[in-house]
Amino acid sequence: MAATGVPSRLLLLRGRRRGGFFLLPGVRNTTKNCSRGSCPSNGSRNEATIISGRRLAAQVCEEIQRDIESWLTLGHKRPHLTVVLVGENPASHTYVRNKVKAAAAVGICSEIILRPKEISQEELLDLTGKLNKNSRVSGILVQLPLPDHIDERTVCNSVAPEKDVDGFHIFNIGRLCLDQPSVIPATAAAVWEIIKRTGIQTFGRNVVVVGRSKNVGMPISMLLHTDGEHERPGDVTGDATVTITHRYTPKDQLMIHTQLADIVIVAAGIPKLITSDMIKRGAAVIDVGINHIHDPVTGKTKLVGDVDFEEVKKKASFITPVPGGVGPMTVAMLLKNTLIAAKKLIY
Repeated sequence: MAATGVPSRLLLLRGRRRGGFFLLPGVRNTTKNCSRGSCPSNGSRNEATIISGRRLAAQVCEEIQRDIESWLTLGHKRPHLTVVLVGENPASHTYVRNKVKAAAAVGICSEIILRPKEISQEELLDLTGKLNKNSRVSGILVQLPLPDHIDERTVCNSVAPEKDVDGFHIFNIGRLCLDQPSVIPATAAAVWEIIKRTGIQTFGRNVVVVGRSKNVGMPISMLLHTDGEHERPGDVTGDATVTITHRYTPKDQLMIHTQLADIVIVAAGIPKLITSDMIKRGAAVIDVGINHIHDPVTGKTKLVGDVDFEEVKKKASFITPVPGGVGPMTVAMLLKNTLIAAKKLIY
């Protein structure tokens, strides 16, 4: 007999979900739900565990390299990634160099096709059409942003879905939203993988995604809210209650949401948008933001995220740094998408 006067065998009633329970009214549940994975804790430390995206990316790349070697021993051709780079945007050129270097390290062939910023949309569409038909090419990536006179959505949709390693084609986004096998956008896949490999619990938790872009915020939200038992069986993440906010959500309303969140994922493109008073103690914080700001101390430009890292890490349980957090994992997941395309695992 429990202290409440209710027989202990009746305190917990098995629900429809395998391994889940419904608690009777008036009975306080003091147990943690870790049925979908571990519930790591940083113990009594006062600061968050800093998640090394570089270390996790190295693990993923090592797995990809082994998979490629096995693929080649079976007589298959080496995966090939083609990157189309338009214009002279310095940041884009840096990103592309990093992607090509990472591809070579895991055994993926790659090439960069440079085109001037004056290229017409028709010429660019003709190029992607030819690459779609080229059997040597496993994956195609058109580096964004594109010049203003070119419609990015039209170009992204011109890449064949089976070669769309960015996961931006309308077919891949649509299949993702319907919980069908799809190429997942690399940044969203990076966040998903960080959560899985870190062991951050999402089952039944409150998640706030700050940012609604169709390439980052939306696919992250889709992944985290899915039914892990029926829609994505086998995955340890999902089954979260997800709230989407964005840069135009009033700050006081944004704070209400983030203060209730167990996990906060920020991809708004606003430096220090999320401050320590907006985070509850013990929350996990994933910073996807990339912002170049002037450093008054050094007089140089430095890279920061959307989170006030130094202050928020004093309250969070886990936090990703910028740089060195989501960025390296995004490159790793792009390479994984290239291998998936080469092996035709989806299409």
